[in-house]
Amino acid sequence: MDRFKYPSQNDIVDPLKLEHMHEGVQMLMKHVGQNDKIFIQVDSDCDGYTSSAILINYLNCLFPHFVQTKISYRIHDGKQHGLLTETIPEDVKLVIAPDSSSNDYEQHEELHNRGVDVLVLDHHEAEKYSEYACVINNQMCDYPTKALSGAGVVYKFCCYMDELLGTSYADDYVDLATTGIIADVMPLKDFEIRQIILKGMQGFRNPLLKTMVAEDNFHFQGKALTPFNIAWYIAPYINAITRSGTQSEKQVVFESMIEFLAYKTVPSTKRGCKGQFETRVEQAVRTCKNVKNRQTKSKDNAMDAVLKTIEKENLLENKILAIRLDPKYAADKNLTGLIANGLLDTYCRPILILNKVEEDGKVKWQGSGRGYDKANLGSLRDLLEQSGLVDYAQGHAMAFGVSLPEENYDALVQYVNEAYKDFDCAPIYSVDLIWDGAKDLSSRAFSEIADEEKIWGKGVEDPLIAIENLRIYGKQLRLFGLDKGKPTLNIQLDDGSSLVKFKSSEEEYELLHSDLGYVIINAVGTCTRSNWGIPQFMITDYEIIGKKDYYF
Repeated sequence: MDRFKYPSQNDIVDPLKLEHMHEGVQMLMKHVGQNDKIFIQVDSDCDGYTSSAILINYLNCLFPHFVQTKISYRIHDGKQHGLLTETIPEDVKLVIAPDSSSNDYEQHEELHNRGVDVLVLDHHEAEKYSEYACVINNQMCDYPTKALSGAGVVYKFCCYMDELLGTSYADDYVDLATTGIIADVMPLKDFEIRQIILKGMQGFRNPLLKTMVAEDNFHFQGKALTPFNIAWYIAPYINAITRSGTQSEKQVVFESMIEFLAYKTVPSTKRGCKGQFETRVEQAVRTCKNVKNRQTKSKDNAMDAVLKTIEKENLLENKILAIRLDPKYAADKNLTGLIANGLLDTYCRPILILNKVEEDGKVKWQGSGRGYDKANLGSLRDLLEQSGLVDYAQGHAMAFGVSLPEENYDALVQYVNEAYKDFDCAPIYSVDLIWDGAKDLSSRAFSEIADEEKIWGKGVEDPLIAIENLRIYGKQLRLFGLDKGKPTLNIQLDDGSSLVKFKSSEEEYELLHSDLGYVIINAVGTCTRSNWGIPQFMITDYEIIGKKDYYF
């Protein structure tokens, strides 16, 4: 346990165990030495932004004049991934694709035929190595740490360059690597991953990241950096930019991650500040907040349409919740993944959110798929690909983009129903601890688990705890946030700690409240601390098992 909590430098894997690492560095150094123009394709998510930022910042430490005069980059207009060869300048001699492009075989060949070298620094699965690119990918070789994201692979690339050149710049950007790994929901159980993220959480130094932490709007309020805080208060804002930002908004946020650009002054876009100036990073932080709010409104509107569709079409009869959105309620294609994420835990089954599109005169359903990882169902993406009914299912095993012909929809649902026929969609909780509601609840008990928050993350989840036979008296129960549209139930314990349930309602309060007596529940949830540092138990789900009223 101590090794897991406090991994050492010995847990870092030799970068050369990544196949083609030396060749990749040689390719880059050749073009730097020849003073060639280099192009970086910035991929459309937080991992893509952070991986590209690591590379540019690192190379700028080594070759500042070269980087600022010879390296260009492009951010995708939408939520595309991979190389778009038509956007690559003609005079470029090397293209670098962080966090993408392992399977862009046609694009690699096209660029090769143009006399352009291609360097891929990626972590996505691919069938084979490209004949026309140097591909460094931890999924395609014997490298033991499969949980490196694109930012992690780029960080290892820079570490190897440090070894060759006798420099020590890579660790200056471990905060970006940490953010990319966590944002891409990579498992955090490998010792090397533990070492990287613990190093990264010692303190953010990247201009955008450290400014976001300092801003009240991002909810840190003096709290320590943890995987949870990064996942909830940093990554969603950057991902919102990649999904819903305009091209200029994407540009300002990405460039605020680049050290030599972040603190340059630009005309202010703040309301009431026309004619004034601000730093690019100041503008970026405000932009992140505004775009995230805009995205939330759009998502909420689309979610209303989704819920109506579920009820109208009786979709819960199926083992997969496949939702074809009415065109008049179609969700922005960049939001379908967020909507799918929001439905997973509510409906406890795989999700497809699909918009109707027309391609080459044919009607298709396209959108996002999410596998349900709390059941032993395997890869939903692989299952759909094996069906032969989809045009593609591309991305991660449990989170991917999908397209299928309209005429295949019913057959696909039937195929998944058959594959998952033994799967029970009712929520089942595999708990780590069972507490007696009358004896085991206390501030100390909550604290002992909450204080290990730097450990918890994807693949190393904080313990799920069941509380049995908890008596709730009316005087203990409070409902907060009703006026703000975010009602929260609070069950106050005698020692000052509490049990909390978000997304509550007046109806739920009335159901659990007893003026003369008590209500008995079984609950499951996790331990954490409030924004004020008070230990608390976050209720995930509960059931009422009894009620006692006293009459006089």
